[in-house]
Amino acid sequence: MGSGVYGSIAIVYVMRIGLIAIDGCFGSAIASIIDIVRVADGARGDVDPRIDPIELAILGPKRRVTTTASMTLSVDHPLSESGEFDVVVVPALGTLTAAATHDALQSRDARSVIASLGRLDEATTRIAAACTGVFAVAETGRMHHRRATTSWFLGPEFRKRYPTVALDLDTMVVVDGNLVTAGAAFAHIDLALSLVRSISPDLAQHVAKLLIIDERPSQAAFVAYEHLRHEDPIVVEFERFVRARLDEPFNVAFVAQSLGTSRRTLERRVRAALNLTPLGFVQRLRIERARHLSATTDFTSAEIALRVGYANAETLRSLLRRERRRS
Repeated sequence: MGSGVYGSIAIVYVMRIGLIAIDGCFGSAIASIIDIVRVADGARGDVDPRIDPIELAILGPKRRVTTTASMTLSVDHPLSESGEFDVVVVPALGTLTAAATHDALQSRDARSVIASLGRLDEATTRIAAACTGVFAVAETGRMHHRRATTSWFLGPEFRKRYPTVALDLDTMVVVDGNLVTAGAAFAHIDLALSLVRSISPDLAQHVAKLLIIDERPSQAAFVAYEHLRHEDPIVVEFERFVRARLDEPFNVAFVAQSLGTSRRTLERRVRAALNLTPLGFVQRLRIERARHLSATTDFTSAEIALRVGYANAETLRSLLRRERRRS
């Protein structure tokens, strides 16, 4: 990407973005990426005339595809030409459960996408994916020992399928080298802005203002931890137990004994299901409850702190500040 001059002839390099679409992919995901990229291309001259053109094309396994919103798209290029693009974007598969995602990944179209992604030259083509589209990229093995994010409610399934990926469910967009991943559903907006930001931070800021897109650096605010229980009955009971006693001091040995298990087993099972220690999980639940009480009641900070298990408000404020820094 960029422009240069050879003699008296100006050479303009076009940033080429290939957006993969298959039958059943998430309609709003496709539409939001198309709109943001095309607005960016249309506005680049107003921000900085030196910003090179941005071209977006639809890639797919067939000539026409239909999304979940019954939107029919004409495919511009076959998957075999994916390597000709600077960035290949994999949107959500249009599934909401682990079982449906598994089935979608076995479809002929999805296998074609996975195969084409596996053939890309990492030195010349970046891969960007969001939501369940991240599963398709993970199927290629390209995420081995790399950081990524995906739909927060499918975190346990993702960890089970791809245990070598360093999954970060708190972060909305994760960049690891030439791999960019984003969180659930409307995180496609954040993914598209991230791609624009890699071209020009000023252009990304301008597009965000034009389209009134608020910055959302974290998925943490959207995570309802009851969806992260996995299928582990000990973790289910642990969550029920501590949610009912958030105003009480937390002692992991006491909780383990109350649940009829050992401390070591509880710590191992909670970390496997949630990627958190028991104490870390309780702190997240307390922060979640504190934010809810702050937004829905007239309680003082000191009163909220007591209701979520802290003797004074400063301890709670310290945890909230730490959580904001993590985001």
